[in-house]
Amino acid sequence: MIGMAKARVRTTTRKVKDRWKAKNWYTILAPSLFNNVPVAETLAETPDNLIGRVTEVSLQDITNDFRKSHIKLLFAVDKIEQNTAHTQLKGHLLTSDYLRRMIRRRKSRVDGVFDVETRDGALLRVKPFAIAEKRIQSSQKKLIRNVMNDVIRKEGKAKTLNSFIKDCIDGKMGSEIYKHCKVFYPVKRIEINKTEIIRLPTIIIEDEKSVETPEEKPSEPTEPQPVESEELPLKESIQEKPEEATTEEKQEPSEEEPTPEDRKKEEKPKKKTKAKTTKKKKTITKKKKEKSQETPE
Repeated sequence: MIGMAKARVRTTTRKVKDRWKAKNWYTILAPSLFNNVPVAETLAETPDNLIGRVTEVSLQDITNDFRKSHIKLLFAVDKIEQNTAHTQLKGHLLTSDYLRRMIRRRKSRVDGVFDVETRDGALLRVKPFAIAEKRIQSSQKKLIRNVMNDVIRKEGKAKTLNSFIKDCIDGKMGSEIYKHCKVFYPVKRIEINKTEIIRLPTIIIEDEKSVETPEEKPSEPTEPQPVESEELPLKESIQEKPEEATTEEKQEPSEEEPTPEDRKKEEKPKKKTKAKTTKKKKTITKKKKEKSQETPE
C-alpha cells in the first residue's frame, strides 16, 4: 500500500512539471488607440486559453507620464498571432486613493451613471462624478446630473468610440461638463470615474481616410501646370531687371551733374565772408593806432 501511494505522488509531480513545460510565453499588445505598445507577458498552454483574458495597466506605463498614474486601463485579449496577443479596450477607472484625496468633509459628491451610444454604434456606460465646495441640496444635485446627461449624450452622438474614450481619459469631457454646470452652481471639479464598453462599434468609420486618397491622385497632373506658369513670370522678371538697372544708371549721372555747380556756389560765399572778416580786423587796428597817437598830445 505504501508503494502505491508513493507511485501516485510521483505521477502527480510529473504531470505538474509537464504542464509548465508545455506552456508558452505570449506578449500582450495594447490596442491601436495606444499605438500597439507591448504591455505585459503571460503564460498559457494554448492560444485559446488566452482569449478573453483581461489585463489591468496604468496609463503611466504606456505614456511614461507620472501625472497619469491614477488612471487604470482594462484590456481584453481578442486575437492571437504567433506569440503576440492583440487586445481591445474594455474600459478605464480611477484609483481609490485618488478619489479619497479629492473628497473631504463638508463637501458633497454627485455621481451619475449614463448609457451612451457613439456615432459608430458602440454602447458605453459612463460614470462621472462632481464635487462641490459646500453641501448642496438634492434639487441642485439633480440639476447637475441632468447637465451631465445632456453633455455626455451630445458628445457621444458627435464622436466615435476612440475619440470619446480619449476625451474621457485626457479630462476634456470633464472640463466640458464643468463649463455647463458652472452656470447653475459653482462646482469645484468634475471627472469621469469609470467607463465600460458594453457593445463594440457596429459601423467602421474609416472610409473617410480612403475618400481623401483618391482626391489627392488627380491633383498630381495639375502640379506641372502651375510650374510652367511660374517659369514665364520668372523670365519676364529677368528681362525687366536689366531695364530697371539701365534706367537707374541713366538717372545716376543726371544727379551727379549739378553737384560740381553746387560746390562752386558754396565756395564763392565762403571767400566773401573771409574778405569781410579781414576788412573788419584792419579797421579795428587803424582805430586803435589813431587813439594811441592822440593820447600823448
